[in-house]
Amino acid sequence: MDDDIELVRIPAGSVSLHDARQRRRYSVELESFEIARFAVTEAQLASMLGITAEHPRRPAVDLSWQRAVRLCNAVSEWEGLDSAYTFDGEVVTWHVDSDGYRLPTEAEWEYACRAGSTGPHYGLLSDVAWTAADGVRTPQDVGGKMPNLFGLFDTLGNVWEWCWDLLDPARYGEYRVFRGGGFEDDHWSVRASVRRGGAPRMHHSDLGIRLARGGFDPAPEVQGWSEAADRERAMIDGPLPSGWTPRGR
Repeated sequence: MDDDIELVRIPAGSVSLHDARQRRRYSVELESFEIARFAVTEAQLASMLGITAEHPRRPAVDLSWQRAVRLCNAVSEWEGLDSAYTFDGEVVTWHVDSDGYRLPTEAEWEYACRAGSTGPHYGLLSDVAWTAADGVRTPQDVGGKMPNLFGLFDTLGNVWEWCWDLLDPARYGEYRVFRGGGFEDDHWSVRASVRRGGAPRMHHSDLGIRLARGGFDPAPEVQGWSEAADRERAMIDGPLPSGWTPRGR
């Protein structure tokens, strides 16, 4: 691509996550991985598609999760790397030993966002994130606010970012997680721990992606994600709670 992906090496470490429905907190140990300093920009996407970007430095948005994982493979192919994903219709398989581009796991994303911080933000929100308080009506150019201590920009605010993980398969079926908050969101939605999600083909004007890389030895759990855990989380025993609308897998 004409506008290369700038990656940052994130050291190994641990992150504490929260499952609100199951009312539990748990710690995830992470191996070192790489993640992009910025969200994918319009210029980078335009370079892949052979078109002209209207706003080159703005994050690329209106990308569904299904399109995002295909874009990861396209960037890998462009750089001569093995693809991280294969497809069987709508079913996507992550080959965890591939060193190609991919979406971060939810644990990787939160660990990279926090950069050692334990509060809801890694700095004063007005300094680090574009939110509703700024009164802007579109995504802003990447890198316009202060970075976190890993040197990553806009992990909070500006645009939400897709992750690999399922949101809550028992309640939401195939919905995938996105994180970080967007330019239209109030401060309570722009926190390192806030989880949102949507259907794999959903897209929105404040939802983009940040690419990651890093291959790992196959194991029951990789970077906080486990296929077996997804199956277990999808099981529902007894009557459904009021208001639930679970979707078939």
